[in-house]
Amino acid sequence: MGEYYKDPHRYDDIIDLPHHQSADRPHMTMQERAAQFAPFAALTGHEEELEETARLHEQEMERNLGR
Repeated sequence: MGEYYKDPHRYDDIIDLPHHQSADRPHMTMQERAAQFAPFAALTGHEEELEETARLHEQEMERNLGR
């Protein structure tokens, strides 16, 4: 790695600057911000897959017990 990344003071010039707030756009709520990322949820459909696997497993157990 370059020397830049080893320098613990590389952000000293900006670390205490105030957080930017747009004068043109209203502040988003946490729900609005979260909704932007909802389509990218990594586990979309995971719960349904678990339920289907459990259902199939229960069916298989019932068939085996019925013998």
